[in-house]
Amino acid sequence: MGFGFFASELSVLFRRRRTWAMLGALAAIPVLIAVAIRLTDGGDGRGPAFLDRITQNGLFVGMTALVVSIPLFLPLTVGVVAGDTIAGEASTGTLRYLLVSPVGRIRLLVVKYAAAVVFSLAATVTVALAGILIGFALFPVGPVTLLSGDTISVGEALLRSMLIAAYVTLGLVGLSAIGLFISTLTDAPVGAMAATVVLSIVSQVLGQLSQTEWLHPWLFSYYWLDFADLLRQPIEWSSFGGNALLQLGYVIVFGALAYGRFASKDVLS
Repeated sequence: MGFGFFASELSVLFRRRRTWAMLGALAAIPVLIAVAIRLTDGGDGRGPAFLDRITQNGLFVGMTALVVSIPLFLPLTVGVVAGDTIAGEASTGTLRYLLVSPVGRIRLLVVKYAAAVVFSLAATVTVALAGILIGFALFPVGPVTLLSGDTISVGEALLRSMLIAAYVTLGLVGLSAIGLFISTLTDAPVGAMAATVVLSIVSQVLGQLSQTEWLHPWLFSYYWLDFADLLRQPIEWSSFGGNALLQLGYVIVFGALAYGRFASKDVLS
């Protein structure tokens, strides 16, 4: 793949103020949740999953923040990065210079996509880690009672939190592939970003309609909120495996489409 080129791409991505602004906004989500719960003594129990458990154990802040972030905030930030992969280079006129060097179009696509996946991981871990830290700061922390009724130690609970972050990241790799493909269709990065985010919303809306129930298992967002199976003892891996197979299908299909479009793209225009 060219690890020097990949490292350079990551350096460019994480030197941008926009990248850190998005990560900062994601980190603010668990902080806002924790502060609101702290000031209201837990509220009336309504809200997203795990919200009612935060006052008893601060480790649930990160899980609640992920539930809140998955429908919109994480797809929004991932859509911005994935939509900018090729279209951003084209709009600034740097795409032709990248291809003049001995990079090759396939390698460029792979590196751009890999960088988008790394950002997806960074975004998800940011939410989870910020939730863990603010949970330790504002609430008592102790052994966690799982959905199966078993109790695990704080250390194992932290490992489960990172495993959930990995699961959520896995669910976003298909969206990243879609964004990469859309980015090859245009020289306007804003349009590619917007189209990617809109598709993530459309997928979730279709997933809520009973009239499209036949389509639900094929939607890339189908497994996004199914990480509850990782909070059982023993861990139920079926959702993880199903999520991986579904996302792999999207990566193959939209990766091939991205290459088919990019291989014939006029980078000199």
